[in-house]
Amino acid sequence: MRSTYLLLCVCVGVASGVEVQRPRGVPLSKRQFYEENKPFTCLDGSRTISFDRVNDDYCDCKDGSDEPGTAACPNGSFHCTNAGFRPAFIPSSRINDGICDCCDTTDEYNSGAMCQNTCRELGRKERESLQKMAEIAKEGFLLKQQLIHEAKRGLEEKQGKLTEVKASKKGMEETVEALREVKDAAEQPEKEAKGRHLKAWEDEKALVQMEKDKSTMAEAFLKLDSDADGFISVAELSSHSELDTDSDGSFTEAEAQELLGSDQVDTVAFETVWSNIKDKYVAEPQADSPAPADPHAQEEARESLPDNDSEQYPEDFIPEEYDDDEEEEEEDDDPEEEDDKVPPTAQPADKKDGDEETMPLYDEETQNLINAAQKARDEFDEAERALRAVDDQIKSLEKEISFDLGPSAEFSYLYNQCYELSTSEYIYRLCPFNRVSQKPKYGGSETNLGTWGTWDGPEENRYSVMKYEHGTGCWQGPNRSTSVKLTCGKETVVTSTSEPSRCEYLMEFITPAVCQEPPSLNSGPHDHEEL
Repeated sequence: MRSTYLLLCVCVGVASGVEVQRPRGVPLSKRQFYEENKPFTCLDGSRTISFDRVNDDYCDCKDGSDEPGTAACPNGSFHCTNAGFRPAFIPSSRINDGICDCCDTTDEYNSGAMCQNTCRELGRKERESLQKMAEIAKEGFLLKQQLIHEAKRGLEEKQGKLTEVKASKKGMEETVEALREVKDAAEQPEKEAKGRHLKAWEDEKALVQMEKDKSTMAEAFLKLDSDADGFISVAELSSHSELDTDSDGSFTEAEAQELLGSDQVDTVAFETVWSNIKDKYVAEPQADSPAPADPHAQEEARESLPDNDSEQYPEDFIPEEYDDDEEEEEEDDDPEEEDDKVPPTAQPADKKDGDEETMPLYDEETQNLINAAQKARDEFDEAERALRAVDDQIKSLEKEISFDLGPSAEFSYLYNQCYELSTSEYIYRLCPFNRVSQKPKYGGSETNLGTWGTWDGPEENRYSVMKYEHGTGCWQGPNRSTSVKLTCGKETVVTSTSEPSRCEYLMEFITPAVCQEPPSLNSGPHDHEEL
């Protein structure tokens, strides 16, 4: 037999004292669908039944709407009135299960569970919590108004500074161009004077080299003229096998005669011959193969070595005279390359005795031109650096002015600031509008958890979440990223960090910049139809 439906009488308002009867588990918002003595139509419209079948502990409707106060329908829900606290819905399966889910105990009306109505106490605690939150929100909102006021003033200062800097830039550009002309004008006579100096030095070197060549040629003539008759013959020249023209290992008289151009040459004709043989000519030609070493000479050489060095040389070692000429040839650099290494304003190094390869000092007139040009360069460089600094300042100001720092620029105070949170393992660092990083507390490199991307809150509250992207890549994973959730508070502080998903971090950040004006407590969540 179907049981009679159960009614629950509640007071809609304390002042009015009006009682509204409705089936158990039905909220006031749906009371009009449950009229006594009228057929009940399932809320999904699937069928209509007589009213006495509502809350009869038998499920007639597919949506469970005919059994709001029983556990008959698996998909049903029960409305907890919870007078003095917040109303709530629980699954029908929890009705009369021996556990009090509603603070007003209405879900356990037939289970025998010993429940106490805790709604008033819960409501009191929640009101206290809401009162504290409202006070924090109120103070935070006042701070936010100050931040907006300071941001407005700061924006005006930045715009004024930008106008001032842009105006000064024009004058600086004119100064740079004027100094460029002065520099160019000073560098031309400097270049010409240094060119003259270099040419004079090269001419001097060429003259010295020519004299050396003549001296070397004269010495070679005397050595080749072995019979001292004033002529070099084919026989005398052919004794120098290093002059072999076809590199076949033998220098024949025919080859020697071809080099001489005749049977013999005097000193005048030798000049032409010398130009062809000077690169190969060796004053003291060596034998084709070294003579066997004299064992007695080797023994005497070993005995002449100091006692403490005797063990450092092999038994067949014979000390040889150090070849100074070879060393000098290796150190003989190209004088033109040396000149290229001299800085444009540097005075050439002091010339050593007998060292014609070192450029001589500039004369006073040339040095004065160099000094004047260098002064012009320094002044131009300094003006150009100042102009670049002004360009950087303009870019920085324009970037900050155009940055999205909130509807009223309330987040301006976070710009160029950083905030840290220290945990047992890491130090997290949030630099708003820049980057988020993580560094091991006891040594190790810093990891980039993301650079500033965009505001990423829901459409109705876009400025409640910051998104930082393209951080350091995870091993075989994506680049790290961080979402920063902003909540209202009197302070500005990072309160927590977590990693809900691999390489995706969540940071909680308190700031007064997101505080909203708190509503009156009299219009809060407790001022509803169930109280």
